Amino acid sequence: MLRDQINDALKQAMKTQDKRRIATLRLINAAVKDRDIAARTGGKDNVSDDEIRELLQKMVRQREESVVVYAEAGRTELAEQEREEIEIIRDFLPRQLSEDEVKCACEEVVKDIGAAGLRDMGKCMATLKERYPGKIDFGRASAVVKQMLN
Repeated sequence: MLRDQINDALKQAMKTQDKRRIATLRLINAAVKDRDIAARTGGKDNVSDDEIRELLQKMVRQREESVVVYAEAGRTELAEQEREEIEIIRDFLPRQLSEDEVKCACEEVVKDIGAAGLRDMGKCMATLKERYPGKIDFGRASAVVKQMLN
């Protein structure tokens, strides 16, 4: 279970006294616990591994945006800190598909669904999310599908 992997990594980081890794893993645990609490108020049990992966992807995107902002502001030390956190978070995500693999996956989904126009975009994206959870940057995939359907 992904939750156990994160906790094991935290224990290992504590043993090696890797402060950046400890802080990042604690942030991940706090975000997961927040999601668990929100799920319980909705009547569900703890969040699934897929939901944790979505959360981790969101955390990576936030840090990538922060890197750009910090770099533009000349705060290279903060940008580097964010890059380190991105690498730590990515350790728990599946390998992302390359640009060519994303394009092939999008072509396959468009063909399988028989999508003809932009109104089928939602069906295509839903199918991609179902087939490739956590493996595709859906922002990029959305742009590729939109281009194919125009």
